[in-house]
Amino acid sequence: MNSNLYAIFQARFPNDLASTFLETEEGAHYSYGDLEQETARYTALLSKLGAQRGDRIAVQVDKSPQALFLYLACVRAGLVYLPLNPAYHKGEMEYVLADAEPKVIVCRPESLCDWTELVAQLPVSGRPTTEIMDENGGGSFCERAAGESPVFSTVRCEPGETAAILYTSGTTGKPKGAMITHRNLAANGQALHDCWHWQPSDVLLHALPLFHVHGLFVSCSCVLLSGTRMIFLLKFDPATVTRYLPHTTVFMGVPTYFTRLLEYPDFTREACRGMRLFISGSAPLLEQTFAAFRDRTGFELVDRYGLTETGINSSLPVDGARIPGSVGLPLPGVTIRVADDQGAEVPQGQVGEIQIKGDNVLAGYWRKPAETAAAFTSDGFFKTGDLGTKTAEGYLSIAGRSKDLIITGGLNVYPKEIESVIDQMEGVVESAVIGVPHSDFGEAVVAVVVVENGRKATVTEDALITELKQKLANYKVPKRVFFASELPRNTMGKVQKKALRTNPEYASTFR
Repeated sequence: MNSNLYAIFQARFPNDLASTFLETEEGAHYSYGDLEQETARYTALLSKLGAQRGDRIAVQVDKSPQALFLYLACVRAGLVYLPLNPAYHKGEMEYVLADAEPKVIVCRPESLCDWTELVAQLPVSGRPTTEIMDENGGGSFCERAAGESPVFSTVRCEPGETAAILYTSGTTGKPKGAMITHRNLAANGQALHDCWHWQPSDVLLHALPLFHVHGLFVSCSCVLLSGTRMIFLLKFDPATVTRYLPHTTVFMGVPTYFTRLLEYPDFTREACRGMRLFISGSAPLLEQTFAAFRDRTGFELVDRYGLTETGINSSLPVDGARIPGSVGLPLPGVTIRVADDQGAEVPQGQVGEIQIKGDNVLAGYWRKPAETAAAFTSDGFFKTGDLGTKTAEGYLSIAGRSKDLIITGGLNVYPKEIESVIDQMEGVVESAVIGVPHSDFGEAVVAVVVVENGRKATVTEDALITELKQKLANYKVPKRVFFASELPRNTMGKVQKKALRTNPEYASTFR
């Protein structure tokens, strides 16, 4: 049996390949036959560009049907797909280029100059080819691929071969590439397909970004494993989503999407009449959002818990109690334990580290054997760094994040990366970055900065934010900067971020 994820998808395609796979808000339709032919053309072009099985293909493009086809083409050809946030700045791109050593880079037109400069710094023999893809399906990559053969035999892959590498910013400030295998994606996709009772009649309304696990793997895998169709929105907009809801049955979003839908007056119970399932994830779902959504629509949101390294681990049940504040039960094939520092399961209701085992768990971190070894327990559980509790019925709740991860609008932000940039700025002594509650984004990024004596007049909040916007993706830039004479520390000299997060001045900023 071919364990290539694309081959698994192919086995679930509808018998009639003329059936619609994807339709856009502009009225374009792509069938499953189109999917087969376009991915074949893309694989042929990637081969001509020198890409061979196992090579990395870095992709920093805007959302489009062609971007999705490119991901599936890489998987089909046994290449390693490397999605990058279009908001990344040059310094972030430079690190990934050096670490992953991609064979081909496909970028948006706006990023071409930066990529060209970075590639020119490499030895000629190690320079990747750079191609362009725009959000309208244009650019050199798509244009060149149009002339290639529409027929391709899907490459045979072993279950443990890497299908994608997703970079997660490490707590040390150095991003780590999580190696996601064909087995990981197939197992997680099938578990979600079964858990969420995906039906042949389902239609997904897709409004998520494609560089993220939620939009790229979770959403699309459910559709492809069912041979169903999706309506593909280039971005989230409450009015557009509300307009399409009567034509769909499943919608997946981050909590921010649901809070903004609740603010939109035309989002009513009547607009949701044909829906089967609303699924939330990628950030904490507030209990008040759960209740408000239920009261407005009659639907209880299905919350779930996942990580870049593991995909989705648990979900509230489709049939069964949906408990506000809980992220549900382990998915089929996934074992979740809440453990103490020695790896022993803690009593029910007691807080401990959430640890995961299953075919959904990453193979390791790219070229980081020490970090890989440190991420697993001696008996093979992945140490998430998240804190949680379990009930007697097995329902999991998230209590906090021991690694100080901030999730804002469904996107992961690691404080150390931002602190490293702030601390290098002129006039800054040191900084601490924390997440504080935010009614729209779930959490907001906030910086607390200590300034050199005599520099308070020049090192201002506006000046720091302006400079950070030149160096970091916008979602990483603090929404507020506060100044302090010193940072709170324990006897070992470690900054006490809990004290900062509970400081009323910071914690109530966005309430």
